[in-house]
Amino acid sequence: MAGARIWDRWFASSQEAGIARDQAGRPELHVLGVGFAADDVPGLQDDMARDGWDGSLPERLIRREEFPGAGERRLGFELVGFDVAGWHTWTCIGDLVTDVHQATGIRPGPDGLIQDEQDARRAAQWLTDSGLGDPKVFLWAAALLTEPPGATLPAKRWRGKGCGHGRRFGRSSQR
Repeated sequence: MAGARIWDRWFASSQEAGIARDQAGRPELHVLGVGFAADDVPGLQDDMARDGWDGSLPERLIRREEFPGAGERRLGFELVGFDVAGWHTWTCIGDLVTDVHQATGIRPGPDGLIQDEQDARRAAQWLTDSGLGDPKVFLWAAALLTEPPGATLPAKRWRGKGCGHGRRFGRSSQR
């Protein structure tokens, strides 16, 4: 399609993501902040390098930007993993939510996210160790999702359903 813009799914700020959403004519998309624990970054960078990620996320993770930013509201943690096709959540591959719950007792709250960081990290480690994401995801991480100031998420907020390829714009950094 002539003149079409290809957007990186990760933006330096919620304002940049909002502009991209508006210019794409996709007002139904929501801007979320996304951060990873510094300890998870080397493994995520290795996965992205191996699978040929060409976006700006690896470089921004190296910078260790402060996260969450001023005025951002913590929503909770989503378990995510990367493969050549992009990012997957634990809700998009098989029935991993049930598997994690049966093995660890951890499950998402009513909004679809894990609220406790240690529980989220323990669940991500169990998923990685179990190999149940194979052949798509080998390394799982707990991603903190935030709502930028002035955001208009629906009342039910975030509820992970399937893979989020291209359905949301995010800002990344380490926490």
